[in-house]
Amino acid sequence: MVSRMDSNLKIAILYICTGEYNVFWKDFYISFEKFFLTSYEKHYFVFTDAKKIYNEDCYKRIHKIYQKNLGWPENTLFRYEMFFSIREYLKEFDYTFFFNANVICKDVIVGEEFLPLKEGLLVVQHPGFFDVPNYRFPYDRNKKSSAYIPYGKGQVYVCGGINGGKTNVFLDLIKELKNRIELDYKKGIIALWHDESQINKYILEHSAYKLLSPSYCYPEGWNIPFIPKLVVLDKNKFIDVSNIKKTNERNEFIIKIKRYLICKFYDLYYWFRRG
Repeated sequence: MVSRMDSNLKIAILYICTGEYNVFWKDFYISFEKFFLTSYEKHYFVFTDAKKIYNEDCYKRIHKIYQKNLGWPENTLFRYEMFFSIREYLKEFDYTFFFNANVICKDVIVGEEFLPLKEGLLVVQHPGFFDVPNYRFPYDRNKKSSAYIPYGKGQVYVCGGINGGKTNVFLDLIKELKNRIELDYKKGIIALWHDESQINKYILEHSAYKLLSPSYCYPEGWNIPFIPKLVVLDKNKFIDVSNIKKTNERNEFIIKIKRYLICKFYDLYYWFRRG
C-alpha cells in the first residue's frame, strides 16, 4: 500500500509528439489528468516540433522541449537520447515514466497498482504475446545486434511504448540503451523492433522489474481477456502511418544508403541530428 507520506511523490511523464503525432497530445493529456495517479504531482516533458501544444500556457507542469522530427525509425530509435538530454531535470522526480503518443488512460490508475515500489523498473507485457511460448517472441535474433536474444532465453515479451520506474533506476536504463543504440547505429545495425527490442534485452539482464498485464497496453479494437486501463489508439484513424514509415521498395533502398553513409560519417550526422 502507498502510505500517506507517499502522497508527496513527484512523477515525471515523458512524451514525444513530432510531426503528425502532435494530434494525439490533447487527448493524452486530458485523460491522464483525469485518471492517472491523480494523488501525486505530475509534470509532463513533451518533446515536440509543434509551435504550440494544448494547455501549455495555462499549466506550469507542462514542459515543452523542442525536438526535431527525425523521421522513421529515428524518432522511436533515439528516444533514449532525447530523455538523456534532460536527465538533470528528471533527477528532481521520484518516478519517471514514458508513454507512446497514442496512449490514453481509460480508467482510474492509483499508485499501489502502478508504481514499482520494490522493484525499481516498470514494464508492460505485450498484448500480442501474453499467451505464446517464448520461441515465438519477436526478439532480435541478429547476433551482431546489442539487442540479440538467443532462442530459449527470455520468459516475457514487453511492449516498448509504456515503461519507467524509480527515476534513478530508469535513468540507468536510459543511459545504457542510449549508448547501445548509438554503438549499433555506428555499425549500421538497427535492432529488429528498435527501442522495444532493446528494452526486452535489458530486462533479460536486469530482473528487478514490475510486470503489468496487457490491461496497461490494450490496443483499441482488440478483444483480449484484460480490462483496458491504458488504451493504445489505432494510429491509422488519425494519421497516415504508412506514409510516415515510407515502406515501399524505393524508400527502403534510400534508408539502406542513408545507414551506410551514417556509418561512414557518424560524427557529422550526430552533430546534425542534435542541431
